[in-house]
Amino acid sequence: MSSAFDACARTVRELRESLLELEQSAVRLQLGPLAGREWFRLLEQKLLPQMTDSAYLVAAVCGGTNIGKSVIFNHLAGTKASAVTALASGTKHPVCLVPTGFELHHDLRSVFPGFELTPWESSEAALRESDNSLLFWRSSESLPPNLLVLDSPDIDSDARVNWDRADMIRRAADVLIAVLTQQKYNDAAVKEFFRRAAAEDKVVLIVFNQVHLPDDEEYWPLWLQTFCTETGIAPHVVYLTPHNRRAAEENRLPFFERSLAIDESHSARSDESGEPNNNVGRRLNEDLSSLRFGEIKLRTLSGSLRVLLEEHGAAGYLQEVEARSREFRTAGELLSAHQLAKVDDWPTVPNSVIVQNIRGWWQEQREGWSAAVHGFYNRIGSQLTAGYRFVYEKVVGPSLPAITTYKAKEWDAVLKVVDDVYDRLQWFLELGNPLLQPRLNELLGATTRQDLIAALRSQHNSVDLEADLRELIVRELETFRAENPQFYKSLKQLDVVAAAVRPATSIALFVTGFGPVGHLATDAARTSAVHLTGDVVAGGITAAVGENWLSQTASTGAAWLEARFRRIHELFATRRATWIAEFLHQHLLGTLPHDLQMAAQIPEMPAFERVRSGLETLRSEVGLTE
Repeated sequence: MSSAFDACARTVRELRESLLELEQSAVRLQLGPLAGREWFRLLEQKLLPQMTDSAYLVAAVCGGTNIGKSVIFNHLAGTKASAVTALASGTKHPVCLVPTGFELHHDLRSVFPGFELTPWESSEAALRESDNSLLFWRSSESLPPNLLVLDSPDIDSDARVNWDRADMIRRAADVLIAVLTQQKYNDAAVKEFFRRAAAEDKVVLIVFNQVHLPDDEEYWPLWLQTFCTETGIAPHVVYLTPHNRRAAEENRLPFFERSLAIDESHSARSDESGEPNNNVGRRLNEDLSSLRFGEIKLRTLSGSLRVLLEEHGAAGYLQEVEARSREFRTAGELLSAHQLAKVDDWPTVPNSVIVQNIRGWWQEQREGWSAAVHGFYNRIGSQLTAGYRFVYEKVVGPSLPAITTYKAKEWDAVLKVVDDVYDRLQWFLELGNPLLQPRLNELLGATTRQDLIAALRSQHNSVDLEADLRELIVRELETFRAENPQFYKSLKQLDVVAAAVRPATSIALFVTGFGPVGHLATDAARTSAVHLTGDVVAGGITAAVGENWLSQTASTGAAWLEARFRRIHELFATRRATWIAEFLHQHLLGTLPHDLQMAAQIPEMPAFERVRSGLETLRSEVGLTE
């Protein structure tokens, strides 16, 4: 076999494996199976069997009456398999020789559909009259293992049934051996038969039989030009056989290959590269089974390969996968859990809670006598705050902790999320999207809204929001300490100075509203650097460290704290939104978003790329590149 045929066969095998792998992933796309597609049946039932080591050629000898078809048939068979006579006996039924054991591994009825297969008992059997379309066959040890040869009915016969049988042979054959003579190359019936062969893009080898050499060397190109012009045939190879009755009867005719070029007008001319084999007789069956097997077989399968590469074939299947994946991508984006759980007015954690946690972290950073001094006055502040709160609640009424109030607001937001999710799912269901409707029916029927809210309530109650917030704040502040070591050191030094003058500033702070009752202060006050440094504002501090230095440090700290405040709010809101999204994934949507995402990504998978690359390689190998 030719290297081109071997490479193409390897590509086809790899393409099939990649297609099967892609089909497994494409199950999510709800596409029809490959097995039900005509092009895939063609791939599995014709291309693959015909592109393996067991591939074979069906060569049919065709031509008019009494032109020596049986002679050519016998030379192909390598034995005197068909009767040879000078009389115009006329073959009525096709005769087939198959390699020994071929019928054990192949179904001859599928190779020759429409015929009644009959064992061949004698070479005269094909000459008898019968209204049935018989095909006589037998095994032959003289045949190469990859070659089946046929002697077809006379295509210029008056019997219409012979034409029908010849048509069935033409459709079953891989290569037609057109046997022509000086008298029969321009016969109307013969030309009609080969016009149909040209329309079917059949591989045709032309044998000019009974040629008088060297006298006819200047004439056969004219015969060929006329035949090709009238039929549209572009012969794969042209052979000449000499007029030698004894050699014909003894099965030793030489086949002289002629190099030629056929232009678009079907004009025949000698190949300018020369004809080195003009005087070397060739064996036709060896040429078909070995020398030219790969190129002929590739040519015979080119039609099937084109089907594979067309929009209705494997190339179309890739387009179908891409189009359906885009539909799933759109559906997935609509059903994204984060989109379903979107809330524009998610509650904000009170700044007082954040300030309290920042103060707690800063207290843990203090060391030695500074920590003792601040701790002592903070305890006094806490006692004062407790007293103030007692009086406040007596006058105004009891107040809930800020984090408790936040948690209640968050639950209201959660309920709104659930309502929105169910409303959107119901809307998608009513749209009747064939990709989503079955799954949405399943989802909405499996878990009632009441069950989902009950499970959500239980989980929400068990969450320690304050601990989550504290962990987030500590992480942010420690990041600040690592990223801003010089600024952190300055604040530490300022905190030590504040401890030294703490007795002179605490009352002033309390009076101005920035002290122990900071949870009642304004939002603007809470965002200043004073809380981070342990209530550092007063004339005593200004005198100790200098007004200019303090104003610059406080200004920088305020900017940093304001940015950190925003980030903490954003991160905490994101964390809580992620919690509700994950809950919906687990208890309502299940694997649906993931399945949609995986379906949308199928064109990005390696199997898809291997199929696409395999088709490109195949186009190049069979010369079908655009």
